[in-house]
Amino acid sequence: MRAMMLNKPGQALQMQERPMPTLHSGQLLIRVAACGVCRTDLHVVDGDLEPIKKPIIPGHQIVGYVEKLGQGVESFQPQQRVGVPWLGGSCGQCDFCCGGKENLCDDAVYTGYQIDGGFAEYAVTDARYCFPLPEGYSDLQVASLLCAGLIGYRAYRLVAQRKRLGLYGFGVREVSNPSPI
Repeated sequence: MRAMMLNKPGQALQMQERPMPTLHSGQLLIRVAACGVCRTDLHVVDGDLEPIKKPIIPGHQIVGYVEKLGQGVESFQPQQRVGVPWLGGSCGQCDFCCGGKENLCDDAVYTGYQIDGGFAEYAVTDARYCFPLPEGYSDLQVASLLCAGLIGYRAYRLVAQRKRLGLYGFGVREVSNPSPI
């Protein structure tokens, strides 16, 4: 498969031919259709957030289609559209995990940082951290919601009973003819 690899922080990503990722129990092999670019991806690429896995395939706003199911996965079907966010795994046993705050787990792992991400043709992900995606939205439209949307939703859950809520720097804009920068 082709993948955009970060071989060393601070250097440009390089397209490389890589072996297909190996599918293990509890995982999905996903054919990537779109992957957003989050500010966190840029921090990893620029070296502001030193990647733990080197080299790494960045990208954690993945929209893709299930190619294969790992052993034990029953919650998804082949060719189903799924989303893969930043949080790629956690221990599942600590107080944070049991309280629905897996992102605070000391053993959490992150897509595009410790786990190869979506700047590639295929990705392998833990099925427990994937989301089925609704129809009616293009792959490009829904990709950015896998980071900004989840962050907004987590914040909203904490204040859902309040009369007012302000969100700063939140939104999606699709450009039909992007101009070169």
